[in-house]
Amino acid sequence: MVRRERTTEVSELAGGRGPARVHHVLSKDELMGHGRLYARVVLPPKSSVGWHQHVGETEPYYILKGEGDFIDDDRSVTKVHAGDVCLIQVGHWHSIENNSDSDLEFMALIYNEAGRVAP
Repeated sequence: MVRRERTTEVSELAGGRGPARVHHVLSKDELMGHGRLYARVVLPPKSSVGWHQHVGETEPYYILKGEGDFIDDDRSVTKVHAGDVCLIQVGHWHSIENNSDSDLEFMALIYNEAGRVAP
């Protein structure tokens, strides 16, 4: 089966600033209870994903293109580039900001903690 890409534009994603384009790879139903999001996210310059927590799930980011500032659970800030993986432990808080002059693109996968089923 092949289907067309589904893209949504989200304003202030997770309480962040500016727009985000979310290119859905798999829907929640297609993840078959293992998670709720698998997408390529594009943050234009000066946009961000807000500070948020995942309870019973996690959401690693794989940076595809551009440069960003990843803010980890302890509020430390790490500059990230293509090829970097931002690992978020279950229950931790995180955000990511694009403070550059070009788009930041990354893959996001929200999947469940071992033994949990998506609500």
